[in-house]
Amino acid sequence: MDAVQQEVMEIFKRTKALLQGHFVLRSGLHSANFFQCAQVCQHMPEVERLGALLHEKLRGLPFVTVLAPGMGGLVIGQEVARQAGCRYIFAEKENNVLVVRRGFTLTPGEKVLVVEDVITRGGRVQECLDIIARLGGEAVGVAVLVDRSQGQAKFTVPVYALLELSFPTYAAEQIPPELAAIPASKPGS
Repeated sequence: MDAVQQEVMEIFKRTKALLQGHFVLRSGLHSANFFQCAQVCQHMPEVERLGALLHEKLRGLPFVTVLAPGMGGLVIGQEVARQAGCRYIFAEKENNVLVVRRGFTLTPGEKVLVVEDVITRGGRVQECLDIIARLGGEAVGVAVLVDRSQGQAKFTVPVYALLELSFPTYAAEQIPPELAAIPASKPGS
């Protein structure tokens, strides 16, 4: 791990945002590790620092708007937009599908960055990219605190992650016995 990754990992550990146990992820996969970013996002100095580290990775990337999927990306998305001095909008669930509401629109060709907390399969990020295309904007990148996809989450734009970790994940029918022995929980994203 480089110095930035070590710092990010320390922030997650210090704020008790990196959990161990048996978790069912939003993707439906099971894991012994879970990033509960809500734990870190209740501490504004840490949010500001993570936003600064993420904003630094984006240096030179042209965007005028940040779009974040609710719930996970809301806090860090707003912080990245604040530090970039740009507009911030969010997508929220309606009938279990992400949509933009509240009068949010994009101008044709508007350059948009998607910001999310954690990706495993990248479903919510892809929904945001689809929203941007439908609204006539131009997605320029995806910024995440943690990419735990093991390189599997692929998008049509580059991904900028502060931390890339490859914690094993398992389909429900392939859970190893030692993990199956622990009651599963869904801590929420």
